[in-house]
Amino acid sequence: MARAANDKTVLGSVWLREEPERTRAPLSREDIVETAIKVLDRDGLEQLSMRRMAVELGTAATSALYWRIANKNDLLELAVDAVIGGALVETDEGDWRDQLTALAQAAYGVLADHPWAPQLLASHAGLGPNYQAYTERVLGVLNSAGFKGVHLDAAVSAVIHYVVGAAVTDAAWTATVRRSALTERDWPTAAGDQLGVEPDTLAAYLSRDDLAGPAARFQSGLRAILIGLRPRQLR
Repeated sequence: MARAANDKTVLGSVWLREEPERTRAPLSREDIVETAIKVLDRDGLEQLSMRRMAVELGTAATSALYWRIANKNDLLELAVDAVIGGALVETDEGDWRDQLTALAQAAYGVLADHPWAPQLLASHAGLGPNYQAYTERVLGVLNSAGFKGVHLDAAVSAVIHYVVGAAVTDAAWTATVRRSALTERDWPTAAGDQLGVEPDTLAAYLSRDDLAGPAARFQSGLRAILIGLRPRQLR
């Protein structure tokens, strides 16, 4: 028999519930989320727990943690949306392709800087205000460019799904290297033989600074998508 939802879990998302009322607790929800992001950046997604957060925040703040944020899933939703907020850049210059390039690069950049975040986008819907604002920015650029109707929806999906998909793929490689306990320099050498790939080739494929690396591949793929998009109405 399915467990009945309570007021802390109803509708499956922190964004679909009222935020707890203000109290005299020493920490705000924003303070807690900021600490969670630091822990996630430092230790990775697998190491985050509410117990770990209580330790990070200090004994005096434990009650504030559970008053402000009910459970780990809520905390992860809040953290990933906070990261997406870094992608809300200004796009006043250039044509619509230039503006979309700026938005796509910004989102890819913040997701690459926080590789745990794209992992969450596969299981936590983009219901937060920053994710919604980002989607609205992309939609607004395309709408102003003349995309209408079904084609507008398809174009928005093409851009956002490409950004998220590229970030998720890169994050999967990062997570694999992290789990190996090897350094980013040593892992290609150790894994190259198993994969049948030269270590230098594999290292270049994984390096964000290499011309054959994920950032360069992202740029090339984004250009291909934007060149292929044309303002028109699908019937």
